Amino acid sequence: MTPRAVVRIGLLCCLFVLLSLQHAKKASAQANETASTGQTPTYTSDGKLIFPAQYREWIYLTSGVDMSYSPNAMKMDHSMFDNVFVNPAAYKAFLQTGTWPDKTMLVLEVRVAGSNASINKSGHFQTPELMGREVHVKDEARFPGKWAFFGFDDADTAKQVPKEAACYSCHEQHAAVDTTFVQFYPTLLDIAKRKGTLSAGYLKDEAASSTKK
Repeated sequence: MTPRAVVRIGLLCCLFVLLSLQHAKKASAQANETASTGQTPTYTSDGKLIFPAQYREWIYLTSGVDMSYSPNAMKMDHSMFDNVFVNPAAYKAFLQTGTWPDKTMLVLEVRVAGSNASINKSGHFQTPELMGREVHVKDEARFPGKWAFFGFDDADTAKQVPKEAACYSCHEQHAAVDTTFVQFYPTLLDIAKRKGTLSAGYLKDEAASSTKK
């Protein structure tokens, strides 16, 4: 082997090592960014969920006003908005499959609705006043039913809502896709229909609703 060939091989080896280090550094930075922004479920040592503080940089799914799943819901003296956000990785997976992957996080925030303020004279708008926050997490290795709810007030961590709570059975019986109310997510419902991932419970509810009309 000529000296020139030896030098060339040495340069190629150095270049390969340099590119490998850069790739590893980039992958590590991306992983750290994901962890620091809470885009996957993170828990304390005693099992509490850490609230994903940057959730408003996630994918926005829908808003509702004064929604209730109970005909006997308590009437309040003011209206409320519900806003739903999902972590970007889960959203991208849903677009491909029509269902949610492991480590999905859906954040529901509830805001007080305003009416007469500034130049607004009718209708409602969202105010800065938060009434509550809830996270619906899919973590198959941690939860026997794959999904769990966590209710947050002003704290950064929260215990799991007990499995006996009504929200679990309601979601299991009536949610359109994988215990989530995709029927109220206008950009995702058609995807679920095309992918054939609508739940039997949702289809039953839809059939019953059509019969009543």
